[in-house]
Amino acid sequence: MSTPRNQRSVIAETVAPWSDVAQLLRGGDAGTLTPVIIPRHRRRLGWMAPLWLGVFAMLVGVLLAAQDSSGAGELAYDTLAVLAYAFGLFMLLVGGLWWWRSSIVEIEQGTNGILTRYGAVVRTLNPGRHYLWHPWSRVEFVVDTATEIPYSAPVMACPTRENVPLRSIEFFLKFRITDAVLFVRIIGAGNFDLVLSSAVQDAIRQRARQISTERAYDLRGSDVADMQELLNRQLSRYGVRITGCNIPDVQLPTQYQQHLATRERVAKERVAYDQEWGLTRKRRIDALGMDIERAKKVRDARIVEVKAALNNAREEVAQLLEQQETNAQRVRSEVESRGRSGLIAAENEARAQARLAQAYRDNRAVLQYELARRRLEVGAELAGKAPRPVVVRTDAGAGDSSALATLLTAQLLPQLGGAEPRGGPAGRSGDGG
Repeated sequence: MSTPRNQRSVIAETVAPWSDVAQLLRGGDAGTLTPVIIPRHRRRLGWMAPLWLGVFAMLVGVLLAAQDSSGAGELAYDTLAVLAYAFGLFMLLVGGLWWWRSSIVEIEQGTNGILTRYGAVVRTLNPGRHYLWHPWSRVEFVVDTATEIPYSAPVMACPTRENVPLRSIEFFLKFRITDAVLFVRIIGAGNFDLVLSSAVQDAIRQRARQISTERAYDLRGSDVADMQELLNRQLSRYGVRITGCNIPDVQLPTQYQQHLATRERVAKERVAYDQEWGLTRKRRIDALGMDIERAKKVRDARIVEVKAALNNAREEVAQLLEQQETNAQRVRSEVESRGRSGLIAAENEARAQARLAQAYRDNRAVLQYELARRRLEVGAELAGKAPRPVVVRTDAGAGDSSALATLLTAQLLPQLGGAEPRGGPAGRSGDGG
């Protein structure tokens, strides 16, 4: 029951002999889906002719046997009666076999037969062999109720949200007839094709109106569970259930396809550029990583060198500190020794100064004595040279016995002597002479 791509499926019912029922149900008829077959019945009432003929022959035999005669006539009637009985029995047997053979109906696996009597639906027949003993009972329809029938319904010139007509949207579904009686009594295969096609187109157009043109390709393989539920609600009254559906293909207008092809080419170029840039970036990152690793190694080597130099410097500083400590200790010792020497020298100098001071005090008394003596000598000399001697006496406790005082007195005496008249007193005397 497959159909060519981008071609709408056609559902129809076909009149066919019983020998072609299985082939038509499984493969369809010239590209047509055939879920319902109207069998071409072989049941005729011809089987009644031998039955009636046999009954008539049996009645003739009874009548011949009932003839009251004697002699050759009785033998002839008996012979004819036997022949009539034999012929009637044979006709009854032929008619019974014919009736038995014509009453056999075999329903294919996966199908249901609809039994009618006097044109009214009586019941459905399950798969298997059935015997229709009633002369006016027949299987009116054979309906495939087990096969999921594929159905393709491309929708042409379907507008999108921007009112751009898509070239086609292919919609594929599978349905199964769940109630054969409802299907054949209410709608039939031919009418169901129109109803299903209209329902699918309406659902597709509603879906297409909800999307933009540039996202039309998103309909491919999209979730159509809501459409399946909608179709099931619409077709459940006909005894049909949709078991699956999808949108395998969407075809845009030629101009828009060219536009999308340009966009795809630009997108591919961009992807290629991004990939190339990614590779370049990766190479640069790898090179920078290698440089960083080398720099880290150089840094580590320099850190080792710096640590070694720092250790050497610390050792040198320790040595220098030790030397400085030694020098400081030596200088401290020298300073201390110099200080002690200076202190001893200062103490000696202080002692010498003390002795010098003591000697100076001793020499002062001597000098005072010498000064007093010299004073006396000078006074005596002056007194000898002056016209009138003047005696100057000073007290011992007055403290005016220095050489300077004596010199001043000697300088003032001539002035004092010249101011007094020459007949005055001979001189002045002081206390303590």
